[in-house]
Amino acid sequence: MRGADAQPPAPLRPWLNETGSLTKRLRGVYGSRLAVKLLFHHWKPAFAEECQALRVPHHRYHLIREVLLHADGKPLVLARTVLPEQTIRIAHRNLSHLGTRPLGEVIFAYPDLELRQRYFSAAAANCWSAAVQNGFDIEPGVWGRRTLYAIHRQPLLVSEFFLPAVLEAQPPATGGAA
Repeated sequence: MRGADAQPPAPLRPWLNETGSLTKRLRGVYGSRLAVKLLFHHWKPAFAEECQALRVPHHRYHLIREVLLHADGKPLVLARTVLPEQTIRIAHRNLSHLGTRPLGEVIFAYPDLELRQRYFSAAAANCWSAAVQNGFDIEPGVWGRRTLYAIHRQPLLVSEFFLPAVLEAQPPATGGAA
């Protein structure tokens, strides 16, 4: 993570500030070429910082899902979602069986989806599972956002880090979760 005075690069700000579905915005650029690769999908304790943001006990197990959004194999966004068990229950398990379906296609369909908090930071390699750390060179300059959402007042945390290739695409006008 960078200090509070560090700022993301200007070309990345439209992506960071997207308030609608990031998946929808990426589909606007890449169309059907946009795909999701499932990297990690297991029940385990979340990181202490994630538990604090979710206001859940650290010792509890949560469903952790990490994916890569890519177009024609070009890596665009690494995303990590922390889903507490109660959130999955209230969402009728729709969130626990996504496979390669983008999270944004599901959560933005909920009429009571609430964006509670969002902040930006540079990626720290240790904030990912070993599978992601071993599969990708996550440089300290990779910026992302962490968004706390709620569905039926139950929280979920989505972290999305924008890989350099995403800057090659000109995003459409601001309208998300991966």
